[in-house]
Amino acid sequence: MNQDRIRGQWKQVKGKIKEQWGRLTEDDLDVIAGKRDQLLGRIQQRHGVARDEADRQVRSFEDHNPDVRLDDDRPGRNVG
Repeated sequence: MNQDRIRGQWKQVKGKIKEQWGRLTEDDLDVIAGKRDQLLGRIQQRHGVARDEADRQVRSFEDHNPDVRLDDDRPGRNVG
């Protein structure tokens, strides 16, 4: 996804993410800034779950919020 588009919608998305993962702080959300990998790491850290579980939760979150797509810059990963 285009980084400008992510930045533009990030303020709206932050609220939804905060509702889903309440232990994330404002500082966490500022660091995440639309980056999927950062979100996974922070969920692992704050909620004490394994990376696979964090990934499952984020995929479910994206499925239930089709207007939200996080930036994933890992090679071979297509986010649209």
